[in-house]
Amino acid sequence: MSQYPVIDSCKIQSSESRPCCMVDSSLSKMSNRYGNVRLFGCNACKPLSAGVAKRLGVKLEESNVGKFANSETTIEVSSSVRGDDVFIIGCGSGEVNDNLMELLVMINACKYASASRVTAVIPNYPYARQDKKDRSRAPISAKLVANMMTVAGADHIITMDLHASQIQGFFDVPVDNLFAEAAMVKHIKENVAEWESAVIVSPDAGGAKRVTSLADRLNVDFALIHKERKKANEVASMVLVGNVESRVAILVDDMADTCGTLCMAVDKLYEAGATKVYGCITHAILSGPAVQRINDSRLTGLIVTNSCPHEDKKAACPKIQTIDIAPILAEAVRRTHNGESISYLFNHVPS
Repeated sequence: MSQYPVIDSCKIQSSESRPCCMVDSSLSKMSNRYGNVRLFGCNACKPLSAGVAKRLGVKLEESNVGKFANSETTIEVSSSVRGDDVFIIGCGSGEVNDNLMELLVMINACKYASASRVTAVIPNYPYARQDKKDRSRAPISAKLVANMMTVAGADHIITMDLHASQIQGFFDVPVDNLFAEAAMVKHIKENVAEWESAVIVSPDAGGAKRVTSLADRLNVDFALIHKERKKANEVASMVLVGNVESRVAILVDDMADTCGTLCMAVDKLYEAGATKVYGCITHAILSGPAVQRINDSRLTGLIVTNSCPHEDKKAACPKIQTIDIAPILAEAVRRTHNGESISYLFNHVPS
């Protein structure tokens, strides 16, 4: 006779019949090999996280984030995530180091709480500009951040408009790099007058691929500006390659930090004969004097996404127009959870 007790399998609850603390919705009822969806948001990006949760029809899970007297970050996940599919929305702007540490600790907390999979959703990847050794003894900090996320326990990364696409190769786990391009095309067609004859302009040679892709989708011309830097955030000179005379110019870049380069490019385009100049930026970091520079510039409008929180800056700058990326991130989460391809999002905006 076996020394182990016999368990009546009929008494074991199926995953469908177990109580679920998530709200009643089509997604919250879904359970696959990774379990139910649990959505968390770091403190710096609560509005975006709430938008994603509303779009999915799930509850934004609670977590207690605090700091010790010496500023160490401590996190307590309020509900059980054992066997569940966890998505954590983080922020790579603002107080970058604190926000990054909060994301890492939250990933680790969920991993040690026996989550079946942990996906970090970081629209604005931190330290993305430090992706190569461009001078002697320079660090490759983007690779360091990738290592930290992997070691913390991230099984999958969802991000948007990486500064350099090859950052995906820094990870040993799957990375989905989404694009804001489709949403920007839709916004430009709906809100920019005379867009049919506009010129899409890159503020540097490195953004040529991004600009040509957008120009092809709009079926318009493109131009680029060659710039020489004295040092980080300081441009020495600019040369325009292309024709913008008597046309609307749309400056396109992945991020705007202090906006010094952006405002210099605006002046250069007006000198070349542009009638109006718009900025189209994915990640509106807007550090230091950025808002004042935008207000003082001849920029007609600045189109940005909400990948970085900027509600206070938008209130101080009427030129800022915001594209909500919550529907894109929500659809990426849904497709990831269900094991569907997300390539549809590269060319379409969720309705």
